[in-house]
Amino acid sequence: MADKRDFYEVLGVSKSATPDEIKKAYRKMAIKYHPDKNPGDKAAEEKFKEAAEAYDVLSDPDKRARYDQFGHSMGPQGFGGGAGAGGFGGFGAGGFSMEDIFSHFGDIFGDAFDGAGSYGSYSRGGAQRKAVNKGADLRIKVKVNLKDIMYGVDKKLKLPRWVACESCKGTGAKDGTAFHTCNTCHGTGYVNRVQQTMLGAMQSRVVCPECNGEGKTIEVACSVCGGEGIVKKSEVVSFHIPAGVQDGMTLTMRGQGNAARRGGVNGDLLIVIEEEKDPNLIRDDNDLIYNLMLDFPTAALGGSVEVPLVEGKARLNIPAGTQPGKILRLRGKGLPQYNSGNHGDLLVNVMVYVPENLTDEERSAIESLKGQPNVTPSQSTVHRIFSRLRHIFHRESQGE
Repeated sequence: MADKRDFYEVLGVSKSATPDEIKKAYRKMAIKYHPDKNPGDKAAEEKFKEAAEAYDVLSDPDKRARYDQFGHSMGPQGFGGGAGAGGFGGFGAGGFSMEDIFSHFGDIFGDAFDGAGSYGSYSRGGAQRKAVNKGADLRIKVKVNLKDIMYGVDKKLKLPRWVACESCKGTGAKDGTAFHTCNTCHGTGYVNRVQQTMLGAMQSRVVCPECNGEGKTIEVACSVCGGEGIVKKSEVVSFHIPAGVQDGMTLTMRGQGNAARRGGVNGDLLIVIEEEKDPNLIRDDNDLIYNLMLDFPTAALGGSVEVPLVEGKARLNIPAGTQPGKILRLRGKGLPQYNSGNHGDLLVNVMVYVPENLTDEERSAIESLKGQPNVTPSQSTVHRIFSRLRHIFHRESQGE
């Protein structure tokens, strides 16, 4: 992804730009490099696509947040993420066509650039590519624990979704043959339209209102699906959750969503990660935190303790004189970073237990220590401990 320009740089905005500023910048770029203003100019076409890709990411709060964190190397929903075992892949320039751009133009420019219309005069070789009907996306939540996040996990779920009707082969027509060519568009799925736009008069091709771009109309509807071409069915879907995912991430399985009405391509399956809380370990990005409660003798004299890992335990040496608030670090014992071989650390936060109920013998032993020079803290020791606690509280208030 090293050859990709920063999306903010592409649109000429700062990283703190508001949604309105991003939208205005994209409008300006789209008008400047629009194919109808630059016929045959490949450089302008690439800039047009580059601006559209940048806007697609920066105009979406979730995509923008992930881009700000991971850049072009991010995996969920694209940005260079490889298509793993579950078929994950994303938005990248390789799969971003001019039809994709123009299909969203109505949101930016209004009806003047609605749908595939503006693409009519631009299409390569002068041939209009027929619009492809796409099924609705399917969104599910999948719970994962720290072990799943550490190593990745394969999942199987039985999902109800719309699938192509077998009786009519997804056409909606009886036996898949009871339809005829649309008389309005003569099978093309489009009709011509002339509009006045900010670029002047423009002839465009729009979806045929008679057949909704299908190029054919049904004579006799299928009795199984009622002419829709799709039926509801529960099917088992297998997919892989990669290591290092985080709560709230969305992974995409292309073509595993609902089937399109009367033919076309399936929608996508959007898998939203929901992370289960661990009873012992607290997640902080790729680091893990464990609150270790020590008894006073071990904190004062030192010793050896066991601390839990994601799987199994580790033995940890406690130095003599360990103070409350001390952080002991086990490097590489945290979680893996998504799309990377790097691991976080296990941070052991030391706390010291002060007994609440004492026997007479225990009370006598503790009282015998009162006034001893190495038991009573000096001013320098108090200052050092308070400085450490202030530093910890400051980090927590800053969200570090």
